[in-house]
Amino acid sequence: MIKRNVEVKLKQLAQQMPAIAVIGPRQAGKTTLVRKVFRDKPYVSLEDLDTREFAQTDPRRFLDQYQEGAIFDEIQRVPDLLSYLQTMIDNQPVNGRFILTGSHNYLLQQHVSQTLAGRVAMLTLLPLSLEELEQASSKTKSIESYLFTGCYPRIYDQHLNPSEWYSSYIQTYVERDVRLIKNISDLQAFQKFIKLCAGRIGQILNLSSLANDCGITHNTAKAWMSILESSYIVFLLQPHHKNFSKRLIKMPKLYFYDTGLACALLHITNVAQLKTHYLYGGLFESFIIAELMKFRFNQGAQPNCYFWRDRLGHEIDCIIEQGDQLIPIEIKSGKTIVSDYFKGIQYWTNLAGMSAEHGYVIYGGMQNQQRSQGHVLSWKNMKQIAQ
Repeated sequence: MIKRNVEVKLKQLAQQMPAIAVIGPRQAGKTTLVRKVFRDKPYVSLEDLDTREFAQTDPRRFLDQYQEGAIFDEIQRVPDLLSYLQTMIDNQPVNGRFILTGSHNYLLQQHVSQTLAGRVAMLTLLPLSLEELEQASSKTKSIESYLFTGCYPRIYDQHLNPSEWYSSYIQTYVERDVRLIKNISDLQAFQKFIKLCAGRIGQILNLSSLANDCGITHNTAKAWMSILESSYIVFLLQPHHKNFSKRLIKMPKLYFYDTGLACALLHITNVAQLKTHYLYGGLFESFIIAELMKFRFNQGAQPNCYFWRDRLGHEIDCIIEQGDQLIPIEIKSGKTIVSDYFKGIQYWTNLAGMSAEHGYVIYGGMQNQQRSQGHVLSWKNMKQIAQ
């Protein structure tokens, strides 16, 4: 098993709270992680039909078997169970007693906030981070290889063909998970919607355009986007609120948590195709921002990434908010540093009254540099910013 960085935080929270909920996309490694960390606890999969029926029809008797605690996998399948867990926890508030996992952020948080508030700590586990992959392998891989393969553990564990695996993943996701969140009658249209989203990776979200191209209403597009967000397929990077008296873009930008999945949706079948694809820059940008978010999630914190763009087209790809400090980051897929890479940082730091030296450029090359216009970091060393 590839060691997960979130393991340290998971063990720490288990000493502080009666219940821990680990949420994230399917196949991200949640079950493997919690079963490794909590080896002594009984494992119960609520995906199993017989187990789920028992839990739904006779929850008290079902839970009587696990007075000492247990791992309940995919808890969103039986949300009513949380109310009974609340009573058990209140009667015997032992830290680290129950470990819950779930693949649907919206469903799980909705029920947890109503029943286990103050009794549960939430952790988000995304697919493998670049740091975890690099630590687990002695081979040096190219950025294109990571973009194409993505970061889901099973692909690396079993040396699977990424295109084939993601095709099955998408099909399973649409047929099982989407129906669990919302009863969508036209699954073909929903699949088209996901592919259209992949075609807009790294762009300002325009729901009206998405709806028109997919042949659905604006409200339907909004609802479907929420489904993709809550099941960890896409995330919307919000614009930073500090405007410096300028008119700003207020719509978020659309990204995918996993670029391998996005490549599959774009019908990119090998690394050679990816290198010349018109969305290569957007995929690279998505990969970098997702990595910055993984670092935060693995620390048990919420992401602190934004972007900034004014109506004149001046833009910063990513702004990290650390307390009262703002770190501007430009993300460039090119492998050679050119002076144009620093224009956005220079413009923004002038507005903010900061030195350009506080800005960063993350690029597709391998060398780190310190320039008067800002820091230059290889994609392999981006963790330096998040620390």
